[in-house]
Amino acid sequence: MKKVELGISTFGETTILEKTGKVISHDLRIRNMIEEIELADKVGLDLYAVGEHHREDFAISSPEMILAAGAVNTKNIKLTSAVTVLSSADPVRIYQNFAHVDALSKGRAEIMVGRGSFIESFPLFGYDLKDYDELFTEKLDMLLHIKENEIVTWKGKLTQSIDAKGVYPRAIDLPIWVATGGNLNSTVNIAIKGLPIVYAIIGGNPFAFKRLVEAYKKIGKEAGHSEEKLKVGAHSWGYISETDEKAKKEFFFPTKQLVDNIARTRQSWTELSEKAYEHMTSEEGAMIVGDPKTVARKIIKLMEELDLDRFMLHLPTGSVPHEDLLKAIKLYGEQVAPIVREYFANKK
Repeated sequence: MKKVELGISTFGETTILEKTGKVISHDLRIRNMIEEIELADKVGLDLYAVGEHHREDFAISSPEMILAAGAVNTKNIKLTSAVTVLSSADPVRIYQNFAHVDALSKGRAEIMVGRGSFIESFPLFGYDLKDYDELFTEKLDMLLHIKENEIVTWKGKLTQSIDAKGVYPRAIDLPIWVATGGNLNSTVNIAIKGLPIVYAIIGGNPFAFKRLVEAYKKIGKEAGHSEEKLKVGAHSWGYISETDEKAKKEFFFPTKQLVDNIARTRQSWTELSEKAYEHMTSEEGAMIVGDPKTVARKIIKLMEELDLDRFMLHLPTGSVPHEDLLKAIKLYGEQVAPIVREYFANKK
């Protein structure tokens, strides 16, 4: 029997809605997200994760603010970032802010940190991209030190130095996960530290990540970490509706809006064609789109093949009408999750 966790990740996307031809406002998207978190809790999902961005097409620049609001009227769901761009943030403030979420949720807060695949925060907060990797390494070490020590003494190079100062409030627990897009060096470094890892699986062959998961677990065990500490999660873009055809049709427009927006600012991305979309939503693709049975089957296959402990469906990618998103969350919690959980509960 294996206990698995199922949840949602979101960036609070604000792109053109197909039905209206208008962009949803940041303030409305933020308010809608609180209702989504509360519904995800009500239908029994395990996790709700909010990502940090500093772009017009995403509403959320401060995940902990959303999570704090979502904590108040929820009871069981874990609340985490996905991700906090640690390289361009102050580890002291990150810890303090999430400690507040932890208090409001009675111990349900987590932090998921990453280097940041979007780099808008670096010039915004005065950081140099030439320090991209070094910033993350030092700040992660500092955050871990703060978590373990109420009185902090720290000698910083790219961070501040602290001489025996207390960091408050203290969290009840506050697990720290590390996210990566699939870089081997990142996998090795996370394994050596014995931290739980999350892979962003949004393109290509999703099962190619198996070698990275195997390397993570092997290196982590060799570094002396228990299997209990070496947790693996993943997130993939996806959507759920009553039928496969309806889900794929409804999801194409919002996904294309987001992908095309990113392609305008990133040379490594191209605008989304219908042909590419068909492949990405196929059995070989990384997207998990369809009716509840199809989505459950694809989640099971991915979790089993990669030996995942946690899976997050990125819901939505691009903006969909709020009522459609609530319906998708309801289908996920009430129909998809029971199938997946039963499968792994009965697996020997």
